[in-house]
Amino acid sequence: IDLRHYLGTHCYCFPQTGPHRLRFFLESMKHRRKMLKKKGSTLVVRKGKPEDVVCDLITQLGSVSAVAFH
Repeated sequence: IDLRHYLGTHCYCFPQTGPHRLRFFLESMKHRRKMLKKKGSTLVVRKGKPEDVVCDLITQLGSVSAVAFH
């Protein structure tokens, strides 16, 4: 979760992501994790800048041969 999406814009201080969209996002992630667990997998959710978090996650996991994200 990139917290920069939940700060005010630099021009007018309007939120980039409002409370309703945030709630929808969090509920969606909760549902997705539940569905993945039923299939024997999981969903990794981290908070921070993606460019830092992905690098840290790769280091933590150790042997990563490929990374793909959208």
